[in-house]
Amino acid sequence: MRTIDEPYWEGTRDGELRIQHCLDCGKWWFPPNEFCPQCLGHHYEWAKASGQGTIWSRIFMHQLYYRSFTADAPYNIVWVALDEGPMITANVVGSLHEDIEIGSRVTVEFDPVTDDVTLPRFRII
Repeated sequence: MRTIDEPYWEGTRDGELRIQHCLDCGKWWFPPNEFCPQCLGHHYEWAKASGQGTIWSRIFMHQLYYRSFTADAPYNIVWVALDEGPMITANVVGSLHEDIEIGSRVTVEFDPVTDDVTLPRFRII
């Protein structure tokens, strides 16, 4: 059985940020859902997003909730407002914490963390 988010994960493995786009009203949305959050329509497609956006919010995690993050602490978590409209939670790579500012423009890149999972991460441009 195919899950609602499979096209998203297939896209990340292929190096594309794919999000849902309503064919009735034009709304883009994330996270995945079975219907458009604007018009409640069921006619949508998974479309390649530009992968660019603006940092809307950010935090730096010092608390270790999982041992697997020990080598990464402290690490950043950002909320990126994609140019298409939706927000996505991710990390910024290649920047010092003090350089990660709200309003910074970012572009997506993909990190194959396992054979099955590739995570979108963002880089300041």
